[in-house]
Amino acid sequence: MKKLLIVFCVLSTLSLAAQDRDKTEMAINQQLEAWHKAAADANFDAYFELMTDDAVFIGTDADENWQLEAFKAYAKPHFDRGKAWSFSTLERTIYHPKKSKIAWFDELLDTQMGICRSSGVLRLDGKTWKIQHYVLSITVPNENVEALLQIKNVHDEQLIKTLRAN
Repeated sequence: MKKLLIVFCVLSTLSLAAQDRDKTEMAINQQLEAWHKAAADANFDAYFELMTDDAVFIGTDADENWQLEAFKAYAKPHFDRGKAWSFSTLERTIYHPKKSKIAWFDELLDTQMGICRSSGVLRLDGKTWKIQHYVLSITVPNENVEALLQIKNVHDEQLIKTLRAN
């Protein structure tokens, strides 16, 4: 009887931990979906309220490594036009260590640039998960890498010279 009680307690604890993890991942997923929707709806305030005050956004161009205020300045004209960008989730994986206030994710997105991959870090801010760090990448099929390298060669060489000169 004592062994049965121990097994029951262990299973109950595991079940509660799994439920907490599921709730956390659902909350994170909802925040990410709300963030993407805010961009599609050109809702500037809602979009940036879902980011931490020290957020970083890394875009697809090598020059796009923005601290929050610089990213807001870049994004504002896009939002003001009535539609910023539209990303819909094709696939997402969320990683959340037990009882952590930090989580990370990766996702494949259907965008106006075709399929993109993103990854990011979220931080629990009070009771709300907010995006702290986000990286967006355009995907390139391996068989097209050589052609892409030819397209971006001149730009990359110039940027490399500039960065090394600093």
